[in-house]
Amino acid sequence: MSDRPVTLTTSGPPETVLDAEPDALLQALDAAMDQPEADRRAAVAAVVATQPRFLDGWARLGQLGRDPMERYAAFRVGYHRGLDRLRANGWRGSGYVRWAHPENRGFLRALHGLSVTAGAIGEDDEAERCALFLKQLDPTWPPADLD
Repeated sequence: MSDRPVTLTTSGPPETVLDAEPDALLQALDAAMDQPEADRRAAVAAVVATQPRFLDGWARLGQLGRDPMERYAAFRVGYHRGLDRLRANGWRGSGYVRWAHPENRGFLRALHGLSVTAGAIGEDDEAERCALFLKQLDPTWPPADLD
């Protein structure tokens, strides 16, 4: 037994909020998402091509994928880019990353999409791991306004 004191905090695990995306990029994504359905995927891809670290762009591209593998690939890129961005914003592998902060939604949307798509292609262990990770990042998951 150690004689070192144990320090307890009432604040709980740390919370990370990603840096905000530039307004112009968010507006470009909104405009791309407003395109007719036949043109929407290409319009979103064009936005992502201008800023390959744009997490919500990857998540939206995943949602618009033409088949399960294309969706899976886009969601996985968004997830990994998101981990990079989280680390750059002080996240150290644990703590909250909540949906309540709009800046976090691209990453969480990509992680959710990866979970769903992994399950759809039979990668059940990945689907379960991602679903658990979402609950660890935001214990209130899933949000009512998930789209």
